[in-house]
Amino acid sequence: MGVSLWTFTILGWLAGIVMLLLAILFVQDLLQKEHTIRRNFPLVGRLRYFLERQGEFFRQYFFAMDREELPFNRATRSWVYRTAKGQGGLVGFGSTNDLREPGSYIFVNSPYPMLEEECEPSPPLVIGPDCPRPFAARHPFNISGMSFGALSAPAVRALSIGAARAGVWLNTGEGGLSPYHLEGGGDLIFQIGTAKYGVSDGSGRLCDHRLRELAEQVRAFEIKLSQGAKPGRGGVLPAHKVTAEIARIRGIPQGKVSSSPNRHVEIRTPEDLLDMIQRVREVTGRPVGFKMALGSARYPRALCEAILQRGSGSAPDFITVDGGEAGSGAAPQVLADHVALPITEALPLLVDVLLEAGLRERIRVVASGKLVDSGRVAWALCAGADFVVSGRGFMFALGCIQSMQCPHNTCPAGITTHNERLQKGLVVEEKARRVASYAHWVNHELDLLAHSCGVANARQLRRNHVRIVQSAGHSRPLDEIYPYPERRYSHTLAGGTLRNTRS
Repeated sequence: MGVSLWTFTILGWLAGIVMLLLAILFVQDLLQKEHTIRRNFPLVGRLRYFLERQGEFFRQYFFAMDREELPFNRATRSWVYRTAKGQGGLVGFGSTNDLREPGSYIFVNSPYPMLEEECEPSPPLVIGPDCPRPFAARHPFNISGMSFGALSAPAVRALSIGAARAGVWLNTGEGGLSPYHLEGGGDLIFQIGTAKYGVSDGSGRLCDHRLRELAEQVRAFEIKLSQGAKPGRGGVLPAHKVTAEIARIRGIPQGKVSSSPNRHVEIRTPEDLLDMIQRVREVTGRPVGFKMALGSARYPRALCEAILQRGSGSAPDFITVDGGEAGSGAAPQVLADHVALPITEALPLLVDVLLEAGLRERIRVVASGKLVDSGRVAWALCAGADFVVSGRGFMFALGCIQSMQCPHNTCPAGITTHNERLQKGLVVEEKARRVASYAHWVNHELDLLAHSCGVANARQLRRNHVRIVQSAGHSRPLDEIYPYPERRYSHTLAGGTLRNTRS
């Protein structure tokens, strides 16, 4: 009896406390002036905001169809998860991909596909063959730039180890070179962002001494002009993610927002860009390229004219073209939604400009922007890319569940958070295995698609090997949509003036 009385007493106190809290919230809702719904419907109105927030998570599991969700639908995410686990891409009873949907890819199979004994893996492709220290990249599909800071230490470690096992490169992102990037011992591309983290002289200018040091640890350098998720806006790392270690690596104050300028202060023209490329290449001996999002053909044409005025030796060794649908841990929605061409238009546009200028063989092209599955990667190779890089695909391989928590330091998968409790769920050895498996199988399936099209490996894919659905029941070959252009410029200089062969 005593125990029961004590229990009822405790429950009574708890009920009283709950009622008191609800009364406080009720009065608070009545008096506040910010939210109309809460003011008109105290307490009950709070459910509206709670359910609105939870809807983001419930949609992807219960309500959205397999192929209708953005930025990545359930079918795509599930494919990456299975591939990363080594469970293969086999399906039964037919595909759920609607081939009547405009924009769908249909690869042109050969009536006489390549026999296994006739095939060969995609060979390495050299970037910067004329550099003192060229880079022989082993595979078409590699890891895009994701900074330490945007990603957690365990995530970067897993990417580094997995990339080395699969023989693919890992781009450092603009946040500098961390010990975790080096852990796997694989190929690295160092990205020079507009804030020059890791290569600054302290006043925001490039430091030649630091470039020489990095040249001993990385295979190439990429100057970041812009990225597809936020063209015209520099990188942003919220203050709560700038830990002491990240601050030390980037050379910035701890606990303050890390905000990069929206462009390099030294680069205002194509000539300025070529100057920086030449400087980094001379100092390091390594291949040097740049990354940009495209809005039209105007800028790449101006760049090609500047290159041909100087000579093709002044050209970048590679260009990474980022589609407007590309991702970022933090980006203004107006830029993410409305600025820069999608990769489906930007990639063939860039390739065609290089072909017009006769520079296509000199400059390697790297494509980026929601290219996470073998079909989309193969399309990019058909469109003219030499390499394809993915960031979010490898985040899915790490276990990302698309919870949209990247800028908040609350990532439940431990990938984009510096909360040590959440990071414990990311077991580096297991996730490194998945990263390596995902990279391996995508590169393998690229060759599998190529064999179906009647060529020996993925590097032989061309625009005639893929058709794009225009409307239900009607598709066109990619080489009809984007026909290969004629050469526009002559490399010969007459009196110092570049000849335009179309004029």
